[in-house]
Amino acid sequence: MRYTQYLLPTLKETPAEAEVTSHQLMLRAGMIRKVAAGIYNYMPMGLRSLRKVEKIVREEMDRAGAIELLMPMVTPAELWQESGRWEQYGKELLRLKDRKESEFCLGPTHEEVITDIVRGTVRSYRQLPLNLYQIQTKFRDEIRPRFGLMRGREFIMKDAYSFDLDDAGADLSYEKMYQAYRRIFERCGLKFRAVEADTGSIGGTSSHEFMVLAASGEDAIVSCGACEYAANVEKAEIQDAGLPTPPATEEVKKVLTPARKTIEDVALFLETTSEKLIKTLVVQTDTGETVAVLLRGDRELNEIKLCRLLGCNWVEMAPEEAVIRATGAPSGFAGPVGLKQLRILADHEVKAMADSVTGANEKDAHIVGVNLERDFSVDTFADLRQAVSGDRCQRCEGTLEVWRGIEVGHVFKLGTKYSEALGAAVLDDQGKEQTLFMGCYGIGVGRTMASAIEQNHDENGIVWPMPIAPFQVLVTMLNPNDDAVRVAAETLYAELGELGVEVLLDDRDERPGVKFKDDDLLGIPLRVTVGARGLKEGSLELQERRSGERTMLPVAEAARQVEQSVRAALA
Repeated sequence: MRYTQYLLPTLKETPAEAEVTSHQLMLRAGMIRKVAAGIYNYMPMGLRSLRKVEKIVREEMDRAGAIELLMPMVTPAELWQESGRWEQYGKELLRLKDRKESEFCLGPTHEEVITDIVRGTVRSYRQLPLNLYQIQTKFRDEIRPRFGLMRGREFIMKDAYSFDLDDAGADLSYEKMYQAYRRIFERCGLKFRAVEADTGSIGGTSSHEFMVLAASGEDAIVSCGACEYAANVEKAEIQDAGLPTPPATEEVKKVLTPARKTIEDVALFLETTSEKLIKTLVVQTDTGETVAVLLRGDRELNEIKLCRLLGCNWVEMAPEEAVIRATGAPSGFAGPVGLKQLRILADHEVKAMADSVTGANEKDAHIVGVNLERDFSVDTFADLRQAVSGDRCQRCEGTLEVWRGIEVGHVFKLGTKYSEALGAAVLDDQGKEQTLFMGCYGIGVGRTMASAIEQNHDENGIVWPMPIAPFQVLVTMLNPNDDAVRVAAETLYAELGELGVEVLLDDRDERPGVKFKDDDLLGIPLRVTVGARGLKEGSLELQERRSGERTMLPVAEAARQVEQSVRAALA
């Protein structure tokens, strides 16, 4: 491809709308252009990279035995009503009506549609296991689309759905997809972690998120340095240290703390540390229950763990009037001592605290010298807090580390949630009807491309991994008006093409500085510079974008050596 004949509208300045690195660089490198909030055109350069990711995904899905199909983006309300998600999904589901006033939606995911296909076509256990996938546009009406392709409203996704006769078969299908995902992201040249995750609104019994590690990642994940355990912070399990409750050494004493409501303010006022405070949170659930949750003062509540313990869908901080009614004091002054109206739950760490500071259930007052068992009791101890670096791993004796990650893939074991609701069943070998066990598996294709940029860039631009780079080699002629330079560059361009190398020829009549700046911005892995000075010495300069390493190649051997470098990077 010749630069002068290609649509590659690079920008010198970073658009004000772009907040994260991938968004900035994809706009500047002419890879995407905004149409509306969260909706983008893929320009030719961006589409080439997107197709590379899609190709890897297809190859690994096919290798794992999945079968590709294509479902419509517009789906009827009836299917969503059958599953119960028409009302449940919320405003992210973009609903519309046709000219007959029939209700439809733009599909954010396709569990309902694929289950409808299978219930109408699969009759016997002999047709199982079955795994069907598509690569297709999805739409979720995000309340605040941002970060370019990282959180758009319209996006390209690979979604697969497995169907098995029983739970054991579903486990095997899940494992196949898990391993396929590992191969996909390894082949894309990405550093990632497969982490245990909450199933969220999709539902199901277990799931893993595939996270690309990047400092700009929206999600916090933890991994163990001694074993393979990894999870997002919502799911991360923390081992109970099993420490005994220390003996009390202080007497209980009430102290006035006027207008000191926060942990930091109270600790500063009492000349202590937040680790000595017991934080008492009064929360309400969607089931109508109000409970008190105790945490060490420097810890944060993990709401998903609490929901799992209470068997509810969500929790929220109780309103002020409810706090006053339950504790006798406004928010910020609640404590477990004398608290009789609420069930008290506590994180395991509270067991190892002694001579602590708590709210006094009285406005502008706290209690010091508080001790478990002597001064208050707990109904239930559990793992209720967010994991932090240094916590003990639940699976071994190692310690946890916290990373930032970008979710690019998610695998779910759904069980029978959708097949039961939509009546997807087959006859087993005894002639009995069996509800199918399902799994679903998604990869954000455009998001994977953007995540690669978040992980691979420098101050000058993108640094593409070879497997998903739009082009593998850039041939830059420094002076296209010099006959010798032009002929040598054209010859190399043709030779590389014959060898199967994907090459972009920068044949623009621009200053070398302008070309080099654009070259770095585009991030193509290898650049061959053709200039008059080098040609006089019978050589061309090969530069690696990632390392900056330069090598002089003999003109006659240049094409072959560059081709070998490309193959080595893809191996």
